Amino acid sequence: MKARKTLAISAAMLVGAMGLSACGGSGDEAASSGDGDVTITWWHNSNNDPGKSYYEQVAADFEADHPGVTIEISAMQHEDMLTKLDAAFQSGDVPSVYMERGGGELADHVEAGLTKDISEAAADEIDKIGGSVAGWQVDGQTYALPFSLGVVGFWYNTEIFEQAGITEAPATMDDLYAAIDKLKAAGVEPISVGAGDKWPAAHYWYYFALRQCAQDVLTDAVKTLDFSDDCFVRAGEDLEALVAAEPFNAGFLSTPAQSGPTSASGLLATGKVAMELAGHWEPGVMQGLTEDGKGLGDATGWFPFPEVDGGDGDPAAQLGGGDAWAVSQDAPDEAVEFVKYLVSDEVQKGFAENDMGLPTNPTASQYVADPALANLLQVRNDAPFVQLYFDTAFGASVGGAMNDAIALAFAGQATPQDIVDATQAAADAEK
Repeated sequence: MKARKTLAISAAMLVGAMGLSACGGSGDEAASSGDGDVTITWWHNSNNDPGKSYYEQVAADFEADHPGVTIEISAMQHEDMLTKLDAAFQSGDVPSVYMERGGGELADHVEAGLTKDISEAAADEIDKIGGSVAGWQVDGQTYALPFSLGVVGFWYNTEIFEQAGITEAPATMDDLYAAIDKLKAAGVEPISVGAGDKWPAAHYWYYFALRQCAQDVLTDAVKTLDFSDDCFVRAGEDLEALVAAEPFNAGFLSTPAQSGPTSASGLLATGKVAMELAGHWEPGVMQGLTEDGKGLGDATGWFPFPEVDGGDGDPAAQLGGGDAWAVSQDAPDEAVEFVKYLVSDEVQKGFAENDMGLPTNPTASQYVADPALANLLQVRNDAPFVQLYFDTAFGASVGGAMNDAIALAFAGQATPQDIVDATQAAADAEK
């Protein structure tokens, strides 16, 4: 039986982190500092401004302080980056610095010898970031430094809600269904979802599972890959009921997540829908999808996923995770120094000020000025349990099968039991 390495993020880890205050070549051209010119290849998904320009400046500043170092940046749309990263891992030709999501995915990369152990080289940064680093550790060793960590919830247009007569953000599923009805009556499509990219649709099933399943059931599933508890079927039944209410944008089955004005994020940013279930990255994404670069601006609102009646999960538990900077095994030593710089006070301050996400460096938390992001930050800190995205926690094979089945359920082509069966079959193949 293949050993599973558990990398779930607990609330204690998150609070421990914050209490102090959601991609070219392998870089083996040079081996260490002082050996001549060095090229670092850096892949990330901040392909819109202000993030794209900010990261270009960050790279330029690092180059100025490290003569002989050149950073080659590839800024990609998120799904394109994931596809290219998958291909890079298959070929073994991984960029020097890349975004690592942790969980079973990281464990696979470590097992394949593709990711560098930075435990010793980045000891000071690990100590400063605190407990959230645990999501990127395998067998007690650290393989990446998280730079953004948040939870998924509903981003919404406060002006549209007001026009539709919705005076309070939904706290329960009954509240959400009532809001959907009011928005439809006002002639507004209630929710956009990028089901064409699967993972945004999958987040709904993940959240229903988090509400229906007790915490120990979920943490045990990560270890054992056993999905026999009936709470997983109940999660599918909740999803089935939501899809039947027809809350989603026209053409949602083929809608992309974030690419362009007709994506799920673009529809929200341009006022075509009222809300979208997405992670802490959403304000930055929306800013890049509007002509004025402001996204929803002052009309940006956020609320956590509603309570589900009769579930065994804690209603305050959240689904989340984040992104970390990892270094490929054959990258030069300067790549590790660059990753350390990316989580420095200076860089994380700018990251927060540009609304690019929720920084993990506790010194930078004070610079999260956006009220909606500040609300999200509070919910994250108060959560008794934060479940890492299932497709990340379970790894590519199991998570991929799970997401495929959930996407079929959105299309009315899979039952709640089908989702569990497909997931269990993929899990059994891993054992």
